[in-house]
Amino acid sequence: MRDTGMRNARELYRMRIENIDWNYRVIFNPNSKTRKGRRYIPMSDRVVKILVVRCADRKEGWVFPSRQKGKHITGGLVNKQWVKARKKAGLTDNLVLYCARHDFGTYVLQTGNIAAVMNSMGHSDVKTAMTYQQPELNVVRDAINSRHILRHTAETLIR
Repeated sequence: MRDTGMRNARELYRMRIENIDWNYRVIFNPNSKTRKGRRYIPMSDRVVKILVVRCADRKEGWVFPSRQKGKHITGGLVNKQWVKARKKAGLTDNLVLYCARHDFGTYVLQTGNIAAVMNSMGHSDVKTAMTYQQPELNVVRDAINSRHILRHTAETLIR
């Protein structure tokens, strides 16, 4: 989720091997809550490595199959495992799996390309994509400092 921005139960857990294009390094997502959500999702190097191992020699079927024949894993199962791991790691209860999608959106938005966020996450509304914008105090601090450096340099040159 953190490397793809996929929604967990609706998109990630329903991923099928036949929707992975290994040559173009994209995953086609036909299972979204919106029409815009039907999209191609680029795979990072880390995602490729994980999926190569996960899919092994299989050419079709669920990437994350359930123990029940012909079905995929469910959010309930994954969430139980997540809560157990989170508690064991001593992480806060408000850290939920969906935070990985938000982390992806925030990171991609730092490129300054709102269209990339919208397309990769399946958003049709700019307002939705902008929810991933976080106040970056370092960015503000650097901008103010650079302004002062430029002003000081200009004043020195004028003298």
